[in-house]
Amino acid sequence: MAKHKITLLPGDGIGPEVTAAVVSIIECAGVDVEWDKYFVGAEAISRFGDPLPQDVLDSILRNKIALKGPVTTPVGTGFASINVRLRKTLDLYANLRPVKSMPNVITRYEDVDLVVVRENTEDLYSGLEHEVVPGVVESLKIITRKASTRIAKFAFDYAQTHGRRKVTAVHKANIMKMSDGLFLQCFREVSQDYPNIEADDKIIDNLCMQLVVNPNQFDVLLLENLYGDIVSDLTAGLVGGLGVVAGANIGEAGAVFEAVHGSAPDIAGQNKANPLALLQSAVLMLQHLGEMGPAKRINDAIEKVLASGPEHRTRDLGGTGSTADFTGAMCETLRKGTRAND
Repeated sequence: MAKHKITLLPGDGIGPEVTAAVVSIIECAGVDVEWDKYFVGAEAISRFGDPLPQDVLDSILRNKIALKGPVTTPVGTGFASINVRLRKTLDLYANLRPVKSMPNVITRYEDVDLVVVRENTEDLYSGLEHEVVPGVVESLKIITRKASTRIAKFAFDYAQTHGRRKVTAVHKANIMKMSDGLFLQCFREVSQDYPNIEADDKIIDNLCMQLVVNPNQFDVLLLENLYGDIVSDLTAGLVGGLGVVAGANIGEAGAVFEAVHGSAPDIAGQNKANPLALLQSAVLMLQHLGEMGPAKRINDAIEKVLASGPEHRTRDLGGTGSTADFTGAMCETLRKGTRAND
C-alpha cells in the first residue's frame, strides 16, 4: 500500500476534535498517511497574523491533497472566508457534495442518493459589485464558456466513473437568457460526448420544488455557483443536515476535502461533536487517492455503527454517545472486519 502525504488543517471550534477522530479512523482502516499539519483561521491569526498563511497554500500545492476541519468565518467583520480564499487561490473549480440516506438518521425521506456538482469560481460569487449612484448597487453575474464547459465535463466524468445514470443541469435560462443560457448551452454540448448518460435540465425554482416532493428522481445535479450553494444545503437537509454529508473542492492543482458544517464553538472541547461529516469527506478523499478498499471499509463501518445503537451515535443524531464513543466504535468495527478477512 502506498504512503500518502496529506495536508491536515484541523480548523477551530470543534475542528481539532473531529479531525483527530477522523485521523484515528483512517489509521484504523490501515491507510498509511504522513500528515502535514497547519493552522488556519483564528489560531493562525493569533500565531502568524494571517488566517490562511502562504505555508498552507504551499503545502496543498506540494501534496495535491488536504483534509480540512471547520473554520469559523466572522459575519460582517473580521477576516474573509478561508473556504472562498482556498477555492479562488488554488482554482478548486468543482465543489462535490454527495448526499445519501443513512441508517438511524431519521428524516422524512428514504433512499435518497444523489450528487451535487457546483461550479466554484464565478457567477455572482465573483464579488464584482459597485454603487452606480447612491442607493443603487450593481452586482455582476459572470458566466464563461471555459468554466461552464469544464464543470460540465467534471459532472459527466464523475457520473461515468461512479455508475451514475443521469446528469441534470440547473438554471434560470428562461429569464437570464445570456448568462444561464451559455451555461446550459455548454452543458448540452458536453453531453454529446457522453451518449450513455442521460442529460436533462431543470429551472432552479422547479428543481427545488421537485427535490422536496421526490428527491429520488434525481441523480447528479450540475449547478452554477449561487444555485449550487443553496441546493447543496437543501439536499443535505433531506438526509439529516450538514452534520452527515461530505464536501470536496477539486481542481487541477489539488483537492481539499472538508466538513461543510460550522465550527460550533459552543460545544468545542466537550466531547460532543459529531465527526461524521468530516469522515464522509475523508472517504471521498480516499476514493480520490485510489484507496478504494479502505474507503469501502470505512463506509461499511459507518453504516454498521449508525445501525448498532444510540450509544454509538452523537446527540445530534438522536443518540447518547460522545465523539470518543463514535470513534471507538468505528475503530473496533474496522478491526473486526480486518480480523475476519485474515
